[in-house]
Amino acid sequence: MAYVFLTGAIIAELIGAISTRYSDGFTRPVPTTITAVGVLAAYFLLSRALREGMGIGVAYGIWAATGVTLVAIIGIALGDRLTWIQAGGVALVIGGVLALELGAAHAPAAG
Repeated sequence: MAYVFLTGAIIAELIGAISTRYSDGFTRPVPTTITAVGVLAAYFLLSRALREGMGIGVAYGIWAATGVTLVAIIGIALGDRLTWIQAGGVALVIGGVLALELGAAHAPAAG
């Protein structure tokens, strides 16, 4: 269930981040409201993933890195440009998330 909450947190963060682009410096009420709700929902759902037993390092790492990667990809779809260096950075972020996840699977139990 923790991964369901984490997936919801990632989606909510994407909605909040993308709507920030359209808020015009938080001067447009609808995108600003969507941003605020998205960010609050993202943190709420992240907290639920933690409550379900997911470690904060793994949860936050996956949440943040997946969000950054997906926002970069969505940004490209919306007309942003991505240099080769930035694409390499995204690849490193993905590698870091994989390392966190694989490391968590092999970590000794606490206690």
